[in-house]
Amino acid sequence: MDESNNLSMEIINFEKEFDLIDNQVAFGSQLSVERVHDIKSQASQASKDEADLLRKFMDSQR
Repeated sequence: MDESNNLSMEIINFEKEFDLIDNQVAFGSQLSVERVHDIKSQASQASKDEADLLRKFMDSQR
């Protein structure tokens, strides 16, 4: 499994675990909802900075 697929699955599992939607993840990570959706659906890969922001937000909620 490659890094982009790992991040995509992390986002999906995080949203399921905390009953969140893309808008809430976008707000918390300071990314646009379009970017979160594209990364989650694997339409495009997250940059290192975007991945860091997403993981930082997800870690802060645990």
